[in-house]
Amino acid sequence: MSALDPAMAEWLRYLQEMGVRELYLARPAPAGTPASSRSESLDDVRADLGDCTRCKLHGGRTKLVFGVGNPHAGLMFVGEGPGAEEDLRGEPFVGRAGQKLDEMIKAIGLTRAEVYIANVVKCRPPNNRDPEPDEVATCSPFLVRQIEAIGPKVIVTLGLPAARTLLGLKSGIGAARGTWHSFQGIPVMPTFHPAYLLRAYTMENRRKVWEDLQAARTKLDQA
Repeated sequence: MSALDPAMAEWLRYLQEMGVRELYLARPAPAGTPASSRSESLDDVRADLGDCTRCKLHGGRTKLVFGVGNPHAGLMFVGEGPGAEEDLRGEPFVGRAGQKLDEMIKAIGLTRAEVYIANVVKCRPPNNRDPEPDEVATCSPFLVRQIEAIGPKVIVTLGLPAARTLLGLKSGIGAARGTWHSFQGIPVMPTFHPAYLLRAYTMENRRKVWEDLQAARTKLDQA
């Protein structure tokens, strides 16, 4: 058996610390493998997710929010969970934070339709709180399967919960951003969540996010 990618090993340790003993994951494909040649598609993942009732979040949702964008995207954005607008429309990042994310994507010369956007959990946490460990443990395997089906060349995590889920980070997002990490061999750049930029909009925070996005675009172009 080949050795686990260090980031994957860290992610599994993170779930183990939360008490998770079993995971249902599709067999991973090498990073960059075209989606058409993969054993599992996004439609397969969505069909398996179904009208999910696996964790307590389902009880308060209006619509399940799976993901949106190009199923062959080279760049993937991962947030933490749906907000109020997303819950109503069934699409990630469509509220004020979504408008800010659209600006961020446009700033690096891409459109929303060219990237893929998903969240760690697919149902809205009450009062927009962070997802709880049991919710992350239940839903994150579907995120991993989305990543494997798409095969992005670069991932940008938005906010600390997303970075912790994929990378097992122990530090805060301020310390993690601006530095390349890896998940299953895919380069990952953590950055601030667009909602944070709306709450704490400063030229310094704007500069940091711009640097992170520029680095992601450069890495994408070089892949």
